[in-house]
Amino acid sequence: MRVDAVSVLDDYKLKVTFSTGEIRICDFKPMLKYPAFKHLTDVELFNKCYIDKDFGVVCWDDRTDIAPEYLYQNGYPV
Repeated sequence: MRVDAVSVLDDYKLKVTFSTGEIRICDFKPMLKYPAFKHLTDVELFNKCYIDKDFGVVCWDDRTDIAPEYLYQNGYPV
């Protein structure tokens, strides 16, 4: 499974379109407590998420990404 599209919503939520055609909303706020994601509390940085086209994952910078499976499993259908 890959991410085909992502957009940022209010309050650290992501709207994610998967390669299956499904669209889910994932609340990313619970992940911000972990050291690997703590820097994403900076809203400007969080809002700069993009898709790594080679791997189909959501990224923020050269050190931070999240697996599509996490977004799918922790998201709810639109």
